[in-house]
Amino acid sequence: MDLLHSPLHDRHVALGAKLAEFGGWEMPLEYAGGRVLAEHKAVREAVGLFDVSHLGKALVRGSGAAEFVNTCFTNDLGRIDSGKAQYTLCCDEDGGTVDDLIAYLRSDFEVFLIPNAANTASVVARLEAAAPTGIEVVDQHRDFAVLAIQGPFSDEVLTSLDLPVDHEYMSFADATIAGHDITVCRTGYTGERGYELVVPSASAGEVWDAVIAAGQAHGIRACGLGARDTLRTEMGYPLHGHELSAEISPVMARAGWAVGWKKPAFWGKAALERQREEKVVRTLRGLLSQGRGIPRPGMRVLDAEGRELGEITSGTFSPTLRQGIALALLERSVEDGATVVVDVRGRSEAFTVTKPPFVQPSTKSS
Repeated sequence: MDLLHSPLHDRHVALGAKLAEFGGWEMPLEYAGGRVLAEHKAVREAVGLFDVSHLGKALVRGSGAAEFVNTCFTNDLGRIDSGKAQYTLCCDEDGGTVDDLIAYLRSDFEVFLIPNAANTASVVARLEAAAPTGIEVVDQHRDFAVLAIQGPFSDEVLTSLDLPVDHEYMSFADATIAGHDITVCRTGYTGERGYELVVPSASAGEVWDAVIAAGQAHGIRACGLGARDTLRTEMGYPLHGHELSAEISPVMARAGWAVGWKKPAFWGKAALERQREEKVVRTLRGLLSQGRGIPRPGMRVLDAEGRELGEITSGTFSPTLRQGIALALLERSVEDGATVVVDVRGRSEAFTVTKPPFVQPSTKSS
């Protein structure tokens, strides 16, 4: 099957992007003249612009839409007001994670969802199957582009475009840029202060160009999904297919904070409550290299006697710390601060168990 293309595909080609497949889409991995390390540094120290239009978009609307969504996903929409966003999870009845997503509460009658690209169809299908009469679920995957402006100077870039920057973290506001109606979301996946612009696909090129022009004075750099991965790993943010999956529940991923345990019902509630009470499943931890080893997904984590303690789910070289870091599912008996061994391509490398994030987040900074 042919890969889907972002409405910004021609911009990426013009910038010499190295393209790769992500969730059925051909998206920029990195750009010529910078590569991942430079793009990562731009986000941590200045500002970066990502095209994340491969992410899904769906709308649930109708009388009681918010209440319906709240019976499906783990987090409690009752905790937030209209105009706010919430991280939540879609689980199956066994507690496995179908997807993690952001829910944007527009009103009691309308909830906008951004799931992961590869899982959008599954999330939409589950919602459609469960929706009562009067609730409509609309797949809008191709209708909108999403641009992420991330970094310490993201406010300055938006201000020069007359876009709002004074709303709280995990909230959103409607705005206009270059004559196009957009939604400015105070969200992101890098650990830096930043915003995500939800833009009609037909307007995406003009908005991208306007952001690039406005960011020139602040050292803006186009960034690919390679840098997005190193940035999110430094924060300990989960990625579906790695830290979350049909086999890895929110309890295992230590995402219990995104579960409304007191809600009467949501998909997978009984299974997750059982895992939470029994405390026997492996849980997500951080690993920090004591040497030069660079961990990768699938590598085994061992104790000093060679007994297997778990497996790495994500691993990379941290451009900020200049050493190897990893996220791993480990036995609950392993304590923070313990030294473990990772089999790095046949070499035994020592790592320290720690609690992410590896780098201090700035998402809520003013």
